[in-house]
Amino acid sequence: MDWIERDAARVWHGFTQMAVYADNRPIVVERAEGHELIDTEGRRYLDAVASLWVSTLGHRVPELDEALVEQLGRIAHSTMLGNGNVATIELAEALAEVVPVDDPRFLFASDGAAAVEQAIRIAFQFWANRGRPGKRRFLALGDAYHGDTFGALSLGDGGFHAEVFAPLRFPVLRTPGYACEGWADEAVALVERHADELAAVVIEPLVQGAAGMRIADPADVHRLGEACRAHDVLLVCDEVAVGFGRTGTLFASERCGLRPDLLVLGKGLTGGYLALSATVASGRVADAFLGADLGPETLYHGHSYGGNALAAAVARRHLDLLRERDVLANVRAREPELRELFERELATLPGVRETRLCGLLGAVELEPAEGELRARRVTAATVERGVFVRPIGDSILLVPPLTITTAELERIVDALRSAILETVPVAA
Repeated sequence: MDWIERDAARVWHGFTQMAVYADNRPIVVERAEGHELIDTEGRRYLDAVASLWVSTLGHRVPELDEALVEQLGRIAHSTMLGNGNVATIELAEALAEVVPVDDPRFLFASDGAAAVEQAIRIAFQFWANRGRPGKRRFLALGDAYHGDTFGALSLGDGGFHAEVFAPLRFPVLRTPGYACEGWADEAVALVERHADELAAVVIEPLVQGAAGMRIADPADVHRLGEACRAHDVLLVCDEVAVGFGRTGTLFASERCGLRPDLLVLGKGLTGGYLALSATVASGRVADAFLGADLGPETLYHGHSYGGNALAAAVARRHLDLLRERDVLANVRAREPELRELFERELATLPGVRETRLCGLLGAVELEPAEGELRARRVTAATVERGVFVRPIGDSILLVPPLTITTAELERIVDALRSAILETVPVAA
């Protein structure tokens, strides 16, 4: 039995129809070097999705390996429920110096959806603790995606067949997403109209990733944030996908001039090494939970592995490396190169509807073809050429490591161009 057969026999993959898993020619990764994944047959693939947007510096980074081993010599994990550990305290102190949140406090979890859930609970209970239980609704945008736990799924705008879970989702106020002109006008108007009942507005600042990299004008996002502040509505910025340099600044909120009340971090926090996320609360928000020991103001929430010491130690060293290597400068230098490659090599190809790019978050949207999984076919042809990409809907997403080189960007676009020309029929 080969690796794919063994995989299909026992592993249930997320977002995957297991009845046809083996037929879709998955790669089974055995190891990695730098920006490349290496499968069980020794074939190499440039990781152009950063292993689902988490690998910022590539794989097997010596300094991160060393940080992990060094922490293993101390302790792997201890509970954060009512107690602390040195590695997590040091990480929180380092993050406090850079996050765009006033007097920040950190509640750690394992992945982005869990951190979004924490933000929902904190925002809801904040107003109860402040004696305003009527502020209990949430406003979210069209095309939003915030994860797959039920609170996060409620904030999301359907998609991925979420309608089957409609009875389990709570209702939210919904305004158009970034793809719609005038989206900010409608969102601001709703904040003004419903301020007395709104607990929070939840957004993906600047880029809606799972919507196919829909990009907003930073001034529009800033205007929504100002409306929240003016009308005493909490602002939650979900930076699971766009944080840690992905848009060219350490956090996308910075590009929008935002100081959110709650900031959600994940994906790139540990550079793709270990599962760790965080919900960052402003001092104003956190102070509303102070009270008698085990009293009603307490946030009765926490996870077994929240604040894991191994993950925290790696995340702390990763934060150093982003600065020491001036990784953000590389993102800013590579963005115009990738944009030019998009325009010159991809935008005018048959079947390509549009290309979009912000920092190193890119999408090539194909014209839809009824009854045909066109993006899936183009993706498979790209992977055959040694470049690992993933589709969402009709879009093929490109999210390379932040340390990607010019030559590697050319390799990615060349493989994708060849795959499109091979796969998409030319109109007669």
